Amino acid sequence: MSRRQEQFSGTREVSPSLRFDPETLEEYMVSHVEGFEGPLTVKQFKGGQSNPTYLLISKSGKYVLRRKPPGKLLKSAHAVDREFRVISALYAADFPVPRPFVLCRDEEVVGTIFFIMEFVEGRIFWDLDLPECGPEERREIYDNANQTIADLHNFDVEELGLSDYGKPGNYFARQISRWTKQYLASEIENIADMHRLIEWLPDNIPDDDSVSVVHGDFRLDNMIFHQNQPKVLAVLDWELSTIGHPLGDFTYHMMTWQMPGIGIGSSGLVGKDLIALGIPSEDDYLETYCNRTGRVSGIGNRNFYSAYNFFRLAAILQGIAGRVRDGTAASAHAEDAGRAVAPLAELGWQFVKKSH
Repeated sequence: MSRRQEQFSGTREVSPSLRFDPETLEEYMVSHVEGFEGPLTVKQFKGGQSNPTYLLISKSGKYVLRRKPPGKLLKSAHAVDREFRVISALYAADFPVPRPFVLCRDEEVVGTIFFIMEFVEGRIFWDLDLPECGPEERREIYDNANQTIADLHNFDVEELGLSDYGKPGNYFARQISRWTKQYLASEIENIADMHRLIEWLPDNIPDDDSVSVVHGDFRLDNMIFHQNQPKVLAVLDWELSTIGHPLGDFTYHMMTWQMPGIGIGSSGLVGKDLIALGIPSEDDYLETYCNRTGRVSGIGNRNFYSAYNFFRLAAILQGIAGRVRDGTAASAHAEDAGRAVAPLAELGWQFVKKSH
């Protein structure tokens, strides 16, 4: 078992600070979740640093509950109601997400707002080189992930009923502003490369202003694959989703090929023999996506997108580190996040240097 899998997969007993009364939840589910039958057992998933996530086991099956964490929170973070909305819209459009059951705004039930969705059985791949698979299956798994993100970006936001799910246009300017504010609100030490990126990024945004639903954290380990087939059954963790720029979303996913080992779980594919593994190269993967989304001229300004994504990830992890400081982080491994901020910022600034 890899270190990342050990950290984030499976369940444990619920942390004392995140406990609630299972009987109150069971009563709620009887009247609000179709087909539910108790009794109810509650476990906490190891992952989910941002929004605490629970496995609910009952006579009628398994469910997943995601809730807003208790305590002092950063503004705009932990919007589980938004996550429920986008999953509901995509489920209705036959996109692979878990079936959503109910959103509960009554904080008397578990202490904070939460939603319940189905538990999807399948495989989660924690190591990006897929050591448990052969070359052909690796190729098909990556191709299916590519098809899935292309399908997401090809949806018409109006037809999904999500045209007001985010502000259209100026996506990168708004995101850079948002993550800058969140980073500075959580800053523990001065990291020069983060401040350089904060200054450089707003002045170097590409002209392309495409719009789509974006996931915000599209990674291989946020997908559940069929037990025996290279097929995505469900995309998880939609808390960062919005109406945004598809290339911001896709190039974040492309960090798979750019991330060295810096102590935040699995390293990327840097230095791996991709031909022997059966995994497509960064350029081939990008070309496939462009073909599936009608981007015949490919993607320009790739160094901007890479610098932006390393900056954004660093800001997200700084937010987690800030919650460790404030005592509201939901994962025992959240402290690792803070140690990764400076290396990520350094990598982001290296892409800026390449663009000159």
